[in-house]
Amino acid sequence: MDLKRTQLLLLFFAFLCARVRKLNGDSIPRCIPIERNALLGFKEGLKDPSNRLSSWVGDDCCTWKGVACDNQTGHVVKLDLRNPSCFEYYPPNNTWCLGGELRPALLGLKHLNYLDLSMNDFGGISIPEFMGSFRQLKYLNLSWAHMHGLVPHQLGNLSSLQYLDLSYNYYYDDNFEVPPRFLIIDNALWISHLSSMRYLNMTDVKFREGAHWLQALNMLPSVVEVHLQGCGINTTSLSLPHVNFTSLSVLDLSRNSINSTIPGWLFNISSLEYLDLSDNFINSMIPGWLFNISSLEYLDLSYNFFRGIIPPAIKNLASLKALDLSGNQFLEGKIPVELGELCKLQYLGLSDINISKSLQELDKVFTGCIKNSLETLYMRNTQLDGYLPDWLGDFRKLKYLDLSGNSISGPVPASLGRLAELVGLFLEGNFLEGVMSEEQFANFTKLKYLDLSQNQLILNLTSDWIPPFQLYYLNFGSCKLGPRFPAWLRMQKNITDLEMSSTEISDAIPDWFWRSFSQIFWLDISSNGITGSVPDITDFINLDYFNLSSNHFEGPLPNFNSSRLWLLDLSNNSFSGAVHRDIGKSMPNLEYLSLSTNNLSGEIPLSLCHLRYDALDLSKNLLLGELPDCWNHSSPIIVMDFSSNNLSGSVPPSICSLRFLESLHLSNNNLSGELPSSLKSCARLNTLDLGQNRFTGEIPTWIGESLLSLKILRLRSNKLVGNIPPNLSRLMALQILDLASNNLSGTIPSSFGNFTAMKVSGEMNGTILKNNTHYNENMQVIIKGIYIEYAILLPLVIVMDLSNNNLSGMIPEELTSLFGLVSLNLSGNHLTGEITEKIGALQQLESLDLSKNNLFGGIPSSIIGLTFLSYLNLSYNNLSGRVPIGNQLQTFIDPSIYIGNPDLCGFPLSQKCKDDKTNQGLNAVGGDEQNDNTMDEEGSEMKWLYMSMGPGFAVGFWIVFGPLLCNREWREAYFQHIDQVFNLVYMVLATISPSLKYTTLQRDSL
Repeated sequence: MDLKRTQLLLLFFAFLCARVRKLNGDSIPRCIPIERNALLGFKEGLKDPSNRLSSWVGDDCCTWKGVACDNQTGHVVKLDLRNPSCFEYYPPNNTWCLGGELRPALLGLKHLNYLDLSMNDFGGISIPEFMGSFRQLKYLNLSWAHMHGLVPHQLGNLSSLQYLDLSYNYYYDDNFEVPPRFLIIDNALWISHLSSMRYLNMTDVKFREGAHWLQALNMLPSVVEVHLQGCGINTTSLSLPHVNFTSLSVLDLSRNSINSTIPGWLFNISSLEYLDLSDNFINSMIPGWLFNISSLEYLDLSYNFFRGIIPPAIKNLASLKALDLSGNQFLEGKIPVELGELCKLQYLGLSDINISKSLQELDKVFTGCIKNSLETLYMRNTQLDGYLPDWLGDFRKLKYLDLSGNSISGPVPASLGRLAELVGLFLEGNFLEGVMSEEQFANFTKLKYLDLSQNQLILNLTSDWIPPFQLYYLNFGSCKLGPRFPAWLRMQKNITDLEMSSTEISDAIPDWFWRSFSQIFWLDISSNGITGSVPDITDFINLDYFNLSSNHFEGPLPNFNSSRLWLLDLSNNSFSGAVHRDIGKSMPNLEYLSLSTNNLSGEIPLSLCHLRYDALDLSKNLLLGELPDCWNHSSPIIVMDFSSNNLSGSVPPSICSLRFLESLHLSNNNLSGELPSSLKSCARLNTLDLGQNRFTGEIPTWIGESLLSLKILRLRSNKLVGNIPPNLSRLMALQILDLASNNLSGTIPSSFGNFTAMKVSGEMNGTILKNNTHYNENMQVIIKGIYIEYAILLPLVIVMDLSNNNLSGMIPEELTSLFGLVSLNLSGNHLTGEITEKIGALQQLESLDLSKNNLFGGIPSSIIGLTFLSYLNLSYNNLSGRVPIGNQLQTFIDPSIYIGNPDLCGFPLSQKCKDDKTNQGLNAVGGDEQNDNTMDEEGSEMKWLYMSMGPGFAVGFWIVFGPLLCNREWREAYFQHIDQVFNLVYMVLATISPSLKYTTLQRDSL
């Protein structure tokens, strides 16, 4: 008792002393001048564009923003300069980020125990070595600071450190031309010296091979939480002689390249509650011992290569609250019934695995005690079919249900409406049908996310309906919602993502919509029949994605004012007027801009040159003038499409300062001059479309020397002359070569048989563009005599079109090695020689046009083997002999495909071959044997026919013309009648000749 009284008295006297000091004007020590100067010296190296450190003035540094001092000593103990406003992605889209350099003046803060510089942008500098000198530091956070380089070993001197976060540091330079640079650890043994460590986060810090990361961790007895996500770890020891970090509760090794089985040393960590091994390459069965770690509450094994079955022993994880097994290769449909016995399970992920069952068959799994605890069920892309079962309504705690991307059919049952706790419902990409009424949504008072898109549902929601929920995310794409614009949306005050594409709305957007949804992030109402104009939406400052394409909007383009907008698609409407001069300034971060297929006029504004697009599409408008020559500042552009306008002049040289340019569409304009040599700098081009312009001169040889990535070369309908350069065959990736309708001469180079990509079939999953972009590469190609526009199927199209030139010589036999060709068009030239018998090797041919040449000889019989052929034109040559018949060729019954070859005979021509019967049709296949057997009979009949022809002709002649010669009146009447008929025919022909002339010209152009 005496001791306690003494302590109380001491505390009382201390309080009195403090009060007396205050009354006498004395103050508790505040900012120490040396530390104040250290802070100012550190500030001098920083870049502070938003003046966040404006409070760093005056003598008392302890009052400065981000600075905290010890109340007793006045020493600076905390420096928190974390940027709360910076977005967690690169590049930082926020001027609040601090930058610059980290100066060693900070070392003046000897008592610092808390340092946070996270969420800033230090422009790719390295972590300075002096960071290892703060011996009292307990908390260090440099995450999201955009640093790179080696992590200094000196950090191992921070023996008092309890919290270290270096996560998410990477830096892009050289205008994104090279991959990001990361922080790197070459040897992790310095981590073992951090004996006080409790929290370690090295996410996206790259460990080099042999960095000894596991040995280092095993020396940290107090560590509780470890995050090594995306560290490039590819191996891990399966066992340890002694497990030292037995306090470990959280271990995250996700997004690495671990290819072994689950390491056995995990079994010795009895405190483990959270284990994340997702996104690795683990290729084994799940070991049985894993289910004996009874402390586990969170287990994520998703997106590996686990095989076999999900062990029934999973029921032993009685404490489990979250389980994710998505994206593995378990045996088809093997979902153990024991899964339903996890009575505490709140989250279950079974997406992207092959279940291949109907939902009804899973009732035994989901009828256990799991139905009383489950809050989240993800089963997307699992090949489920059948109907939505009624037992789904029994999960009364369910908050998130995701069954999207399956083959579930039928209506949405009323029992689903019993899920009153539902926050997110995702059913997109199924075959659901029927009507959803207001009653089915009545209990969804907590719903925030709703996705019913890509189904065949009809939403019967009246205009005066008051929804019971307030949504953040709504997607009704491809459901029937129209024809009226849904008035009930006016009640939704919190929507940030709205997608109603292809919903059969054919109404005008009401004015209230533009006023009420100014906070929206994502808006897609494309592919409807929406009418009216779009007002200026300068208040939409949060807008990221704006898609109004394929509607009936008209009037001028709206003005925007969103620094966050990255996609703007107003294509396929009826907008008119000029493109705003300052369009580039109002949307500085725009990555995709499509104003295609409108009625826009005027010139292309120069401000477009200063945006950092992936794709820029202004095709199919009425734009005029010259292409601007100011693309030096737009280096990230991948696609540029100005086709189908009225542009004139030449191709500006600055276009090929776009180092990432892969697709250039300038076709169907009035561009002129020779093909500019500046294009040779576009070394990454996959598509070059300059067709339907007025380019002159020869095809330059540098195309085959510099543009080696080309997959599509289209120069048709220009005024190009000269020979075709043989070195075009060096374009190994070329799959579409269209040089038609020029004045090219000379021969077809035999080297054209070397086009590597034309020797194999196209790939359905292939792409024309290497980089990802929302732009769908498309191309108009003449196949089967008509224009066909390809987009999704473009990678399958392999075409060579050299038609309507002045090419001469023989068709090179080497072309028959291009086994992947789908269409070959050499018509309208002066080619000679015979059609090679090897033509039958082009097994993928669907269209073959060799018309309007000087080819002679017979049609090769191997053409019968072209079983995919659906279009053939051999007209207007000098071909002779019998038309082959068999297989696919039997379907070509139109004789016009052989017209203009007077020496051809046989079906389907009216001209019969000499050894034919009087009428030979499709049954004449293999007729040679029949001809041999009947030759004698036909020969005798022919003799009598020829013997009777002479007398018959003489008798017939005199019967008709004899009376005319003898009787003058008959003769005059006959020739008067002939004159009248001639005059009548002449008048008719003179009347219809303009239309006949137009039809003839149109046929010749094809």
